[in-house]
Amino acid sequence: MRRAAVYAATVFAAGFALGVLRVLLVAPRIGMRAAELIELPIMVAVAYLAAGYARRGLGGELNARCLAIGAIALLFVLGAEVVTGMSLRSTSAIGALVNPDPVSGPLYYLSLVLVAVLPALRRAAERSSPQS
Repeated sequence: MRRAAVYAATVFAAGFALGVLRVLLVAPRIGMRAAELIELPIMVAVAYLAAGYARRGLGGELNARCLAIGAIALLFVLGAEVVTGMSLRSTSAIGALVNPDPVSGPLYYLSLVLVAVLPALRRAAERSSPQS
């Protein structure tokens, strides 16, 4: 649970900080869609690094444990998104999770799925890489 919480907190904090920069500085200059698309690979990189922490030290444990960490982290991230959206943007719980943009919206949802599976993907990649 602790690993999932730290993983989720890292991903959410990075997203929150980048979101502030996106809305205040980048989107007014290039538009919201372009700003979101620029932010996406940065968030994937943050999630990749944080997933490394989440799965570190699990040794030979099954991918099921890594998937559980990712799923719990995803629930934490979604909960934080809802709370933040409802409190800072005065939106509904569903509204906090809806991105109506036809390009960046689906990519956002794909990135959420990636958050859930990255610990297992990192574990699989590390197990299959040759030991030096």
